[in-house]
Amino acid sequence: MPTAPAGAVAPMTVMVPTARPTAPRRDRLVAAVALALSLAMSRWPLRWQIAAVRLLRGLPYARLNRLEALYAAVLAVIPSWWPGRIACMEISLATVIATALTGRRSRWVLGARFLPDAAHAWAEVPEGAVGRDIGDAVDRPWLPVLSVP
Repeated sequence: MPTAPAGAVAPMTVMVPTARPTAPRRDRLVAAVALALSLAMSRWPLRWQIAAVRLLRGLPYARLNRLEALYAAVLAVIPSWWPGRIACMEISLATVIATALTGRRSRWVLGARFLPDAAHAWAEVPEGAVGRDIGDAVDRPWLPVLSVP
């Protein structure tokens, strides 16, 4: 094993905590309510969750920039102390609920991909999607399997 020359300082790794997104107070309040509803609904069977989201069908679509703001607000209110799962399914559902609480709608999309097999969920409007292109989705894109409503 090579050693450093005399008088050389060994490099030190500094762990920097990941910055949490920030959002306006009103958006964070809506997102907190939506996240609580999403976590409660995550205990329901999937078909009930889908039926609940389908009830939002009559609302007009939100703009992409508003959907992005609500998605960032949901990410900002995720508690670090939560003992259970808060992943793409709960976050995307909370974003759809937060959009509905503001009088608009977005689609809740459940998708998958191959090699490696994986499932993912995101929210989208006709202009675009949030939460879809995470990680290595650039070279192995997600395919929508179910889009609600």
